[in-house]
Amino acid sequence: MSAPLGFDPNVKPLVFFGTELSNRRRRAHLSQERLAEITQFSRSLLSFIERGERTPSRNFAQRCDDALEAGGELVRLWEHITRDASPQWFRGWLDVEQKAHTLHTWQPLVVPGLLQTEEYARAVIRGEPGITEEQVERAVAARMERQEIFTRAAPPLLRAIVDEGVLHRPIGGGEVMRRQVERLVEAIESPRIGVQVVPLALGVTTGILGGFVIAQLPGSTDTVYIDSATDGHVTNRPEDVEAIHSRYDTLRAEAQPQPASITLIREAEKLWT
Repeated sequence: MSAPLGFDPNVKPLVFFGTELSNRRRRAHLSQERLAEITQFSRSLLSFIERGERTPSRNFAQRCDDALEAGGELVRLWEHITRDASPQWFRGWLDVEQKAHTLHTWQPLVVPGLLQTEEYARAVIRGEPGITEEQVERAVAARMERQEIFTRAAPPLLRAIVDEGVLHRPIGGGEVMRRQVERLVEAIESPRIGVQVVPLALGVTTGILGGFVIAQLPGSTDTVYIDSATDGHVTNRPEDVEAIHSRYDTLRAEAQPQPASITLIREAEKLWT
């Protein structure tokens, strides 16, 4: 993705976005209070974003773009800074994920990124050694942007299998976990999303060393994304795809059916509440 017109690579992306937003607001002769009223966001949030101290959501960028008649420039700038927040090796997967009609994923340690709340994602991303708060916020925004695939006209099917430990690992603290488990309950209400849980009591070791995702694309071979401690690996090599499919099939056989999995998720929700 090429940088938007006028983008200065020497300026921090969030600062650049905030400055551009502020300049367009002033040219439109709108106060922060008035723009906040029009977009239905708080003035304090608008102020933080204009100072480059908070990452805007896509919804925020779109509403401001519409209110300021920016012709899509604020949205394009937002897309640029969030995509750049993803590691270089992950950007190829973003293209695959966007084209997939079905996604199968296994996660032994954390909630799948496509189902994470913003607070949960922030807590997970902050665990990266040496990461700055600006990098955290940009990465969170990028992760939330990925979830927009479920709002398109023909969203993909998502079939997720998680270890039961994911529901009980206190990432971000009790309140963050409560909202995250609630999010899982809400997600399952969609006919396009399924979540199955592998009970801890089974002692399953298949896939315990790392998560993965299988993407099925129209008219193309499957592509897989495999987690590792330092970065991920994206491949469509037949032997790799076959190995991941084998692991997924084994895990699916061990996982509880969705009705029983929903019961486990709701029990975890009560514990965090």
